[in-house]
Amino acid sequence: MTKKATGGGSQLKPVNPGAAAIDIGSTMHMAAVNPDSSDTPIRAFGTFTHDLHDLAQWFKSCGVTSVAMESTGVYWIPAFEILEQHGLEVILVNARYAKNVPGRKTDVSDAGWLRQLHSYGLLRGSFRPEAEIATLRAYLRQRERLVEYAAAHIQHMQKALMEMNLQLHHVVSDITGATGMRIIRAIVAGERDPDVLAAHRDIRCHSSTETIRSSLVGNDRDEHIFALTQSLDLYDFYQAKMVECDRKLETAIAKLEIKATAPVGLPPKARVKTREVNAPSFDVRAALYGVIGVDLTQIHGLGPSLALKLVGECGTDLRAWPSAKHFTSWLCLAPGNKISGGKLLSSRTRRSSSRAAALLRLAATTIGRSDTALGAFYRRLSSRIGKQKAVTATARKIAVLFYNTLRFGMTYRDPGAAAYEERHRSRVVANLHRRAKSLGFTLAPMPDAEAVS
Repeated sequence: MTKKATGGGSQLKPVNPGAAAIDIGSTMHMAAVNPDSSDTPIRAFGTFTHDLHDLAQWFKSCGVTSVAMESTGVYWIPAFEILEQHGLEVILVNARYAKNVPGRKTDVSDAGWLRQLHSYGLLRGSFRPEAEIATLRAYLRQRERLVEYAAAHIQHMQKALMEMNLQLHHVVSDITGATGMRIIRAIVAGERDPDVLAAHRDIRCHSSTETIRSSLVGNDRDEHIFALTQSLDLYDFYQAKMVECDRKLETAIAKLEIKATAPVGLPPKARVKTREVNAPSFDVRAALYGVIGVDLTQIHGLGPSLALKLVGECGTDLRAWPSAKHFTSWLCLAPGNKISGGKLLSSRTRRSSSRAAALLRLAATTIGRSDTALGAFYRRLSSRIGKQKAVTATARKIAVLFYNTLRFGMTYRDPGAAAYEERHRSRVVANLHRRAKSLGFTLAPMPDAEAVS
């Protein structure tokens, strides 16, 4: 008995007959191929390395050319890399865009449904940077974890000092600075005399020697000294590991292909000369300039470390996004357009766990008080729609500048807060004149009146 078509419309036709899919798991991967190419189109494979090689060989024997898989935790990474080594095209799919229809809740049906969607060309691969950028990103994320671990032991040192009633953190801005570390190392070495400890004061410290001496009179108990010693050792250990990570970062940056079209000379004059906290031990700004041929730190809010992290997340070639609008939409910084019945229901930005978007939001918060055009833009929106939305809007502006600088070699020059305010005032006045003219009125300036921006 044959099934008759109930509708007059044309059915979906496969555009990718060599499509396959994998339902990723922690201990088992469920793989699906075209039913016409195998008697058992859905098979289970283990997650050991030899199992993944067997999976790749089975795909090739079935004539598979493209494989789709969902980004499940970190379990997809070994399968992705081994399948690529065998010459297969692998796309990583956001699970949000490949949700199952009701009734398909098993691993077998998941894999079959994912393969079917992929064969119809309905799946879009997520962005994954090239191998060199992925290596750089891995080192950057490892260094970020080391910074977090070191920060925890800074808190442990401060707690031990408080338990001894040594109020060092009240008289120095940072206990890991020159003065603080000299004093802590002297305490761990056995020094208890407040006068001798206060003599370790750095000349740049704002607190006087007498103030520091008064804060270093405390209760020296062995258990607190022991806790301080161990915290200091662990802090030094992670600092040493960060230096090792910096050497790997420097090597990874040197291996990147030079993207500049013109010969790269010396970078322009640095906008800020102050060294960043927890910055790598090498000249990040010069290293980045040698790779991409533009100075990203000329954009306000982007320091050398933050610019390096953005390059690590997005890469040096932004041609994956045809325009800045596509780029900001990928970052979930562009307004949404949820429309039904011709009515805009919501324009809220989508939720995102993107590290690049978080970095851009951080850059937006740092320029809120600066005397720049971006700072004036943030303050104007903050007073009108709130700080949270102002941060998102400013982060989007920085993302557009980052995209245009890296993609087209644009040189950013800040017009200043005053120029931005004047341009905004001119735009508001022009709108008022146009509105008044449409209503049959003419606006005239008030004599001897103060201009209001």
